[in-house]
Amino acid sequence: MEERAFDRSGQHASVIGLGTWQLGADWGDVDDTEALAVLEAAAEAGVTFFDTADVYGDGRSEQTIATFLRSRPELDITVATKMGRRVEQLPENYVLDNFRAWNDRSRRNLGTDVLDLVQLHCPPTPVYSSDEVFDALDTLVAEERIKAYGVSVETCAEALTAIARPNVASVQIILNPFRMKPLAEVLPAARKAGVGIIARVPLASGLLSGKYTEDTVFAADDHRSFNRHGEAFDQGETFSGVDYATGVEAAAEFAALAPEGYTPAQLALGWIVRQPGVTTVIPGARSPEQTRANAATAALPELSDATLDAITELYERRIKAQVEGRW
Repeated sequence: MEERAFDRSGQHASVIGLGTWQLGADWGDVDDTEALAVLEAAAEAGVTFFDTADVYGDGRSEQTIATFLRSRPELDITVATKMGRRVEQLPENYVLDNFRAWNDRSRRNLGTDVLDLVQLHCPPTPVYSSDEVFDALDTLVAEERIKAYGVSVETCAEALTAIARPNVASVQIILNPFRMKPLAEVLPAARKAGVGIIARVPLASGLLSGKYTEDTVFAADDHRSFNRHGEAFDQGETFSGVDYATGVEAAAEFAALAPEGYTPAQLALGWIVRQPGVTTVIPGARSPEQTRANAATAALPELSDATLDAITELYERRIKAQVEGRW
């Protein structure tokens, strides 16, 4: 599979990565055997970038990745984790002592002395403007606890602030055919600065797979049930912030745009990886079959200009007014 570089850190990632939120929590139950099978299927399909966080299943996702990598020591996988959501979301909690404690825990969970990439996990907006925060992250690099650091953001404004920081290696941001705002400024700024872009929520929490209807019922412990209106965390993380009824209707139109040989989910992923500046996209998966289908997108034919134009027209007509003012 094609690999792309995080220019500032010198690290690489497969263009299709794997998000592992599903393997930890908030998406219904996934047992350990199935979680390990997902990781195995990803590696066998050429995926070399796993994204996780210390709060996914209170460390379960990190631990599952560690178990898998111990069984496959020959693999060269970059593991990106996140930190910052284990405490009340106040800027004053983003300090070096906490960073060291969170880092110690993630290193234990992942079974490694040095973490490949650590991202601030959608912290409060003032954190991005704090010199002390980024000095502390530089200290973690100097102490050889981490190889590189980045940020995971909610808004385009936060992304642009982070990109201006000289040692930020990557920005993780929601980008999909229902969230196009990053195309205007964030991706060009990242390309110019050599900052990698990790595209998350690529299927708008599954909406863009075209499998859901207004009658679809999600499990009580699935964020698509309990966070539709931002009750637990930022609303943009669930269905990309799009009203569910609108999203289902727009997703049906999107599915009809899939060319021969593409599923709707592959169309969404294919659209993302073809955006200039994207380093990797990190769809999650609950089964090996989903994992293999996602990875197969990298080998599909180029999308036509007519298809790309139709995707843009759908976004501008049905989605843009709901999301661009907020994120």
